[in-house]
Amino acid sequence: MKHYTLILATLLSLLIPMKSWGGDFQKGFDAYSIGDYTTALKEWTPLAEQGDVNAQYVLGIMYDFGEGLLQDYKTALKWYTLSAKQGHAPAQSFIGVMYYDGKGVLQDYKTAVKWFTLSAEQGHAPAQYNLGVMYKDGLGVIQDNKTAVKWFTLSAEQGDASAQLNLGYMYSEGRGILQDYKEAVKWYTISAEQGNAVAQFNLGNMYKKGQGVLQDFKEAVKWYTLSAEQGNAVAQLNLGYSYATGKGVLKNEVYAHMWWNIVASNGNEIAQSNRDKVTEKMTPSQIEKAQDLARECVAKNYKGCLKATSQ
Repeated sequence: MKHYTLILATLLSLLIPMKSWGGDFQKGFDAYSIGDYTTALKEWTPLAEQGDVNAQYVLGIMYDFGEGLLQDYKTALKWYTLSAKQGHAPAQSFIGVMYYDGKGVLQDYKTAVKWFTLSAEQGHAPAQYNLGVMYKDGLGVIQDNKTAVKWFTLSAEQGDASAQLNLGYMYSEGRGILQDYKEAVKWYTISAEQGNAVAQFNLGNMYKKGQGVLQDFKEAVKWYTLSAEQGNAVAQLNLGYSYATGKGVLKNEVYAHMWWNIVASNGNEIAQSNRDKVTEKMTPSQIEKAQDLARECVAKNYKGCLKATSQ
């Protein structure tokens, strides 16, 4: 479910354009931009009470995320609703998320769908993605892959990485649309290049299997690595296989042990079994080195854990 990362640029882009925000709103926005939430709240509250659609929306955000005040989902919903009823698409989408999560209200997928639909029909990309999820999973609506593809496509074309990932999946599996590996690779790539870890992993699989692209183990390792560096355990598991078999990289049992040990530490039984099997082929000094590398890798949050030569 799409939640927002609220940075200043995002907040600005989600406001309804006005000929003039007015001095009071601008004062609040300037204060918000430097983290002076007390002043922002002081400037925006009277405007919101007077019916200003943008002020109502941003007050909803402040209560929703506890910015400068105690987090209060019910009050957030109050302000979102006042803004949403005036047609504010992001506010409508936020209400959908609150009903989906059961924040400030009882969880209600049907009502979530209602608000996502209102927002999505105005072209709001996060709501379009969320609505696609609801149709794909049959939450609050009759499960309908074709309609899910429709909404994922509209959102993906606006640049939403999660929608691009899901659209790639729908093409890959032939759900709601004819199976098309090339189209799947296209959407996985666009999402992966935005940093989506799951898309990076899926793209690695496409190159590994030669689906929609020429089989290329080196390219598979590239995408697995990018995903693994974000903590994707399945990508880390696959990197272990790559190093154990020498597909796409020089065969290196120390690195295979390192990746499998990292995944095994989180309770993955497959990784545990693989690690134990490769251990039987290693010397005590290699095992020690692999264990040291695993500890260093976790400490570095999986970034730049090793510099291996691909082949």
